[in-house]
Amino acid sequence: MGALPFFFPTLVRPSAALVRSTVWELLILAGHLLLYPTGLTQERRPPPLPVPTAPPPPATTASPVAAPAEPHHPPVLLLHGFIDNRSVFVLLRRSLRRHGWSQVSSLNYSPLTGDLRTAAAVLGGHIEEICGRTDQERIDIVGHSLGGLIARYYVQRLGGDTRVRTLVTLGTPHRGTTVAPLMSAHPLVRQMRPDSPVIAELSRPAPDCGTHFIAFWSDLDQIMVPVATARIDHPDLSARNVRVSGVGHLALPVHWAIAAGIRQALTAEEAVADATGTSSVA
Repeated sequence: MGALPFFFPTLVRPSAALVRSTVWELLILAGHLLLYPTGLTQERRPPPLPVPTAPPPPATTASPVAAPAEPHHPPVLLLHGFIDNRSVFVLLRRSLRRHGWSQVSSLNYSPLTGDLRTAAAVLGGHIEEICGRTDQERIDIVGHSLGGLIARYYVQRLGGDTRVRTLVTLGTPHRGTTVAPLMSAHPLVRQMRPDSPVIAELSRPAPDCGTHFIAFWSDLDQIMVPVATARIDHPDLSARNVRVSGVGHLALPVHWAIAAGIRQALTAEEAVADATGTSSVA
């Protein structure tokens, strides 16, 4: 696979890159803590789209000039990570809207949720509501960290591939992460461990899955241990892995270049046929 048309500076020693990434992570964390209260409540659902009416017939005395068609994109649903909320997507949502995505929404799932499967089922009901409200058959999803795993479970295990055209994951533990063993007291964290039944379910065959996956994974993601766990390497899934250099876990949903990569992924005209294909952001 070819590289995406943007890059991160790489002419630094790994230790310097790690220090810089850590500083950025702390700054992003501070900013996100300020924004966090704004995303505590569930997003207000917009009213259904108006039913289009037939335009009046053109005048016979002059030739009508067709207005340029606006780009059409499926609705996009943003799904946050563990103990987070929709406020993490403020910049990504703004980027999508500025580039023509008119239907972008978020879903908060409760930190009290004890089972990823339950969260995936709730996600399915929310997607049905979006499809009904927007009169669309399928949508796209962008999931950060645990949000990407919930979305993948819905797509792969609950038949959600009929509703999800493209799933983009950002720093998602597709094969489980071994970070922070002390946090395993929370059932959702235990389900993100490499030996969890959920991870085992996602490794099972899925020969008819119709969703296309794009997984962004970073070489400096200190939440994904090992970092390659954020890749999707499943023989039955149409998946493309995008390697990111010099970006930490918290920066994935807010970095401008990753936002550009997400927009490119969502507007791709051809599905990637190679399930093990790899692109790079370096």
